[in-house]
Amino acid sequence: MDDTPTLHTERLILRPMELADAEAVQQMFPHWDVVRYLNAAVPWPYPDDGALTYLRDIALPAVAAGKEWHWSIRLKSAPQQLIGNVSLMDQPDNNRGFWLAPAWQGQGLMTEASTAVTDYWFNVLNRPLMRVPKAAPNIGSRRLSERVGMRLIRSDEDDFVGGRFPREIWEITREEWRQRR
Repeated sequence: MDDTPTLHTERLILRPMELADAEAVQQMFPHWDVVRYLNAAVPWPYPDDGALTYLRDIALPAVAAGKEWHWSIRLKSAPQQLIGNVSLMDQPDNNRGFWLAPAWQGQGLMTEASTAVTDYWFNVLNRPLMRVPKAAPNIGSRRLSERVGMRLIRSDEDDFVGGRFPREIWEITREEWRQRR
């Protein structure tokens, strides 16, 4: 894929992440309710240049290499404001990740964003399987996986920003996804 496309849902615009988004990410991301269940690779406390460093040195080079796809989440009613991020990664047992600023949680927005990028994963990138890891105490993420037809396939433990927790790996195949759509 040459370029990550802008995706549209009923309420959202998913725009490819760019370096210019670093300031908005820096404002929205470093909140305990956002980061506590993310992988421990996320630095905490979040440094003042954390978003810039992440986008410049990790996310955007992976996009350029064709191994990751990152979108900012924006409401159609306020397209100038970044409220979260949803990503696809070509990594074993880690194909989708996301975060949403606390003010917009609990409104079904992440289900909408995740559905759009999962369609992209299966229908544009033509991947046969999606697996997503999550901290078991992250009930919101678990419910999202259940709503979209994923199943729990494995549990172990891992380190997260908030400490060591049970980790779950959830899965859905392309055929299962298409049957549900």
